[in-house]
Amino acid sequence: MNDHDRSTPHAPAADGADRFVVDLVEHGGPVRGTPQTLDARLFFRLLVFTGCTDTQAVVGAVTGSGLEAVVYADANDPYAVGVLVMSEDPAVFTGAARDLFLREPFTSLVRLPDLTMVGRTYGTGREPDLEDWLLHKPRRNALNPGFPWAIWYPLRRLGSFNRLPRGEQGKIMGEHALIGRAYGEIGKAVDIRLECHGLDRDDNEFLLGIIGPELYPLSKLIKDMRSTRQTSEFIHTMGPFFVGRALYQSPVPERSRR
Repeated sequence: MNDHDRSTPHAPAADGADRFVVDLVEHGGPVRGTPQTLDARLFFRLLVFTGCTDTQAVVGAVTGSGLEAVVYADANDPYAVGVLVMSEDPAVFTGAARDLFLREPFTSLVRLPDLTMVGRTYGTGREPDLEDWLLHKPRRNALNPGFPWAIWYPLRRLGSFNRLPRGEQGKIMGEHALIGRAYGEIGKAVDIRLECHGLDRDDNEFLLGIIGPELYPLSKLIKDMRSTRQTSEFIHTMGPFFVGRALYQSPVPERSRR
């Protein structure tokens, strides 16, 4: 579980001064010496509603919408459900997903704005298969029937982290990643890491989904992360946390299966 920033490139202008270069593609690790780039990413949005006494009506509406989605029962509110929608086209959130939530049963429920979360996949410059990392692996994780439990939460780091030398940032993130990989290797947790700069209400930087077959290991993973330097020294805000168990997961698209 590892949140990486990417540096923004600068290039010298004709007069020798630096100029800003806009870079709108995602970057992965080189393959046979050729850098990987992709101008595509997967967007996620979680909406949470309370006042629900008929979860089957919610599942039926989401199933009928044809959206790539997960319906969660909220573990902390017996009347709440969460609906996670994912799409490579963010216009889905203002189109088909908007239409879904403007109909029953959602119009009879109360949305909880504090638990609205949104983010997008991103490349760190090291992924061996950039397309799978950006578009397919997050789907397999979110829609895996063997991983019904999920903890979703946003976070924002202190600005001082971004002023550290790149090598020191990498060392700090490596400590973080080591713990996440250990959980993944024993099948207890996988993650979905998203950037949300400028996308959410509270100016968060990242959105994390920690997903697995049981709830306890997910909680323990988050506890173990508290001892890392990133979490103990450089996290400005973390949460709120949404904890849910999947009632419905749409099928993994054929092109995302392995």
